[in-house]
Amino acid sequence: MSRIRVHRVGEQIKKELSLLLQNEFKDPRLGFITVTGVEATNDLSQATVYLSVLGSDEQKAESLEALARGKGFLRSELGRRIRLRHVPELIFKFDTSVDYGSRIEQLLRQLNDGEGRA
Repeated sequence: MSRIRVHRVGEQIKKELSLLLQNEFKDPRLGFITVTGVEATNDLSQATVYLSVLGSDEQKAESLEALARGKGFLRSELGRRIRLRHVPELIFKFDTSVDYGSRIEQLLRQLNDGEGRA
């Protein structure tokens, strides 16, 4: 399958999942969550959804558990919104790039503060 089509489908899944999680997915365990990216396989059988969750590690684990339990609902709603023969299996993972970037920014700020004093 064309890599361009796979990318477009991934972006559409990202957009629709963001809207679903924001408006229709009602689970009290779900924290402040952002869909940062979606990578679909070439045959569109699986889609890895990268998430960023604000909060403690416990809140992140609860959010991931809530998403795992609501996976069927999310897939059925995606099937209604996106015209595909088969809706990909959703795999949820945390996106660590945001944490990594903020850690680097913190280290750079500490270096700059150290140079200003000398």
